[in-house]
Amino acid sequence: MTRLDAVLDHVDANLDASLDRLFELIRIPSVSTEPQYAPDCRRAATWLADQLAGLEFDASVRDTAGHPMVVAHGPATPGPHVLFYGHYDVQPVDPLALWTTPPFEPSLAPQPDGETFILGRGASDDKGQLLTFIEACRAFKAVTGALPIRVSMLFEGEEEAGSPSLGPFLEANAADLKADTILVCDTDMWDRDTPAITTMWRGFVSEEFTITAGDRDLHSGMFGSAARNAVQLLGTIIGKLRNDDGSVAIPGFYDGVTELPEAIKAQWARLPFDSEKFLTDVGLSVPAGETGRSVLEQVWARPTAEVHGVWGGYSGDGFKTVIPAQASAKLSFRLVAGQDPDRIRTIFREFVQSLLPADCTVSFRAYASAPAEMMPLDGELLTKARAALTTEWNREAALAGTGGSIPILGEFKRRLGMDSLLIGFARFDNRIHSPNEKYDLSSFHKGIRSWVRILAAFGDKA
Repeated sequence: MTRLDAVLDHVDANLDASLDRLFELIRIPSVSTEPQYAPDCRRAATWLADQLAGLEFDASVRDTAGHPMVVAHGPATPGPHVLFYGHYDVQPVDPLALWTTPPFEPSLAPQPDGETFILGRGASDDKGQLLTFIEACRAFKAVTGALPIRVSMLFEGEEEAGSPSLGPFLEANAADLKADTILVCDTDMWDRDTPAITTMWRGFVSEEFTITAGDRDLHSGMFGSAARNAVQLLGTIIGKLRNDDGSVAIPGFYDGVTELPEAIKAQWARLPFDSEKFLTDVGLSVPAGETGRSVLEQVWARPTAEVHGVWGGYSGDGFKTVIPAQASAKLSFRLVAGQDPDRIRTIFREFVQSLLPADCTVSFRAYASAPAEMMPLDGELLTKARAALTTEWNREAALAGTGGSIPILGEFKRRLGMDSLLIGFARFDNRIHSPNEKYDLSSFHKGIRSWVRILAAFGDKA
């Protein structure tokens, strides 16, 4: 029996004890957005620090302007040094009446297909996920007395509140948190049997703008055809955002955008994904977006412009025949690697101004932005992690993207200069943020085993 086999056997034999520890953590109602739970957030942080200290980590609870951080460092070991990130805070449980079991009294629910659900708030997001990593470290310590690489951990208590303390904490503790890469276990598998590593995520820029075409609303009978209509002008500008082929029409928008490697396109094409069902599930039937692109490419690897709301003129009960003097819209751009959020904001504003008649004005309001990231697909640690996942699940691990944005990863990159590997074992139907949140017991079990294999692979000098 190899050392790796012995560690995996230990995971299997001690699954009940791992589950007991997860239940302990779920019982702590660490809701970060509600002030009355602040003592519980600290209690969860202390619980994690105590667990890690018991595994011979140098662990501490560190105060911030909000809820505390937990930082832990394992002994220095030759080879790569990873920083594992997770969050111990959870979402509020409202509406409580829709829960079938008490949210902070975890339980097991066997299913007809042989799966068992772990029920409770935080079971999946993120307590169950972060414990898969801690329990993998525990198994190594129990069997071999040491970890195969140097491991540090960072757990925050405000992820569900937008991580307001994370950036300043990273800035103040950059030297202490420096490692070779960051591991994040707060993501999904591709499907219930296929593990995934998220290698790219889109950035975003959000804007509001207001067109002013006169100093007041006008009577359409007196001024119709002679006066500029701000709502119609706004509609014209919005209509010019996209070309007929679905691409964004702003000059320079695609500067810096590169084509996906053909190997990634081929790998995505092999994924079990029904693009037609993807649309029909939300009441759509006609594909939109850039022509000649697969749906996965459109939502993961291509930038976009989307209008979220428009207003102006009169929209109350009855009818008011005015020519609106002002009209406004909110919109955002999802960005891909190679696009700078500040530059996209600038060229969007220049685009709008270029379409304005001389007697009209525009004002802009900037909302949040975040850069896109794409991990190097030939990196040594990514390659080893993918091989380890493929072995454990007996399925080729997907190199996936996500159409959403993950601002904390930008913080890691900007403040620490480190890339992130996103490897999670949640499933799409885990009901995170909703009543009856659950985590599949098989995900918890195989998640622990997966991290054992990944850590062993990272420590392999071959």
